[in-house]
Amino acid sequence: MGETKSRSFRDRRSAGRRARAFTAGLAVAGAAILTTALSGWAADTYPSRPIRVFVGPSSEVAVRLLADRLLPRIGQPLVVESRPGGGGEVAAKAVAAAEPDGYTLLYATSSYTLNTAMGLAGYDFVNEFEPIALFGITPFTLLVHPSVPAKTVQELVAYAKSRPGEVNCGSSGFGTPAHLSCEMFNAMAGVKTVHVPFRNVNAAVNGLLGNQVQMLFAVSINGKPQIEAGTLRGLAVTTPKPSRIAPGLPTMDSVIPGFVVTGWGSLVAPAKTPKPVVDKLNKEIMAILRDPELASHFLVTGMEPADVDTPEQFRAFIQEDIDRWNRVIDQAGIPRGKR
Repeated sequence: MGETKSRSFRDRRSAGRRARAFTAGLAVAGAAILTTALSGWAADTYPSRPIRVFVGPSSEVAVRLLADRLLPRIGQPLVVESRPGGGGEVAAKAVAAAEPDGYTLLYATSSYTLNTAMGLAGYDFVNEFEPIALFGITPFTLLVHPSVPAKTVQELVAYAKSRPGEVNCGSSGFGTPAHLSCEMFNAMAGVKTVHVPFRNVNAAVNGLLGNQVQMLFAVSINGKPQIEAGTLRGLAVTTPKPSRIAPGLPTMDSVIPGFVVTGWGSLVAPAKTPKPVVDKLNKEIMAILRDPELASHFLVTGMEPADVDTPEQFRAFIQEDIDRWNRVIDQAGIPRGKR
C-alpha cells in the first residue's frame, strides 16, 4: 500500500510539471504571436499622428526639404523642433528618453559620432539610437592660399615636408572635423603642420584668405565661391568619390589611401523602436531621395547622395565613422573630454 501511495505522489508531481511546462509554452507562444501582431499593426497603421523631429545646433534645411516631400507619402507631417544646446546633447538626450514608437526622431549629423569619439557625448550614440536613413554626405575640400606653390596634394605634401612646423592648418575650432582633418593629414602624409583654431568657419576662411594659415579643410560648399573667384586654390575633396560640388578635383583617398572625411545628415529613432516602423520610414525616405529635384536642392545645401540604403548599412557607417575618428584622436594624442 505504501508503494501505491508513493507511486501516486510521483504521478501527481510529474503531471504538475507537465502542466506547468505546457502553460509556460503557451505563454511564450502567445507572447510571440502578440509581438508579431503588434509589429504588423505598427507597420500597417503607422504613422497615425504627427512625427516630431528634434534638431540640435545643425541646419534644419535638409530635414525640412525631406519633411515637405514625406507628408504626402505617409499622411502625417514631420514637425521640426529646434533643441540647440550642448553640441546636440539636449536634442539627443530628449530623443533617447522618448517612447520608442517612431513618433520622436532625431536629425543626427556627423557631430554625434565626432562627439562620441572625443568623449564629449552624454549619451551612447551606438546603443541608445536606432538608425533609420542617411540623407547624404557633405564633402570637405582641401584649400590652400595662392602663395603656396602646390597645385596638387602630392606637391603640398612635399612642400610641407620641406618646411616642418612652418605650414599652418586652420580650423573652425578644437575637436572639429577641420581640426581632425589637419591631424589626419599630418599622420597619413608624414608631415608636421601646425593647427590654428579660429572661432568659426567664416573666421577660418578669412584666416586662409589673409594667409594667417596656408591650408584649410573647409566644407566644400563654403569653399566653392573662393575657388571659382581664384582667391583660394582647391586641391582635393575628402569624399570617397569625386564631388559634384567641387567638380574636377581628385579625392584625397586617391592620393593618400584611406583619407576620407565627410559630414552627413540623417534620421535616427530611440533604441528598440519596432523594426517594421524603422523599415517603413527608411523605405519612404529612400524613395524620396531618388528624386532628382530633391537631389539638386540638397546639392545647393552642400549635401550629396551616399551609397548607404538600409538601416543596417547605416549602422555600419556610424560605427566606421566613430572608429575613424578614434584612430585620428589616438594617433594625434588629442585629449578626450575637452572642448
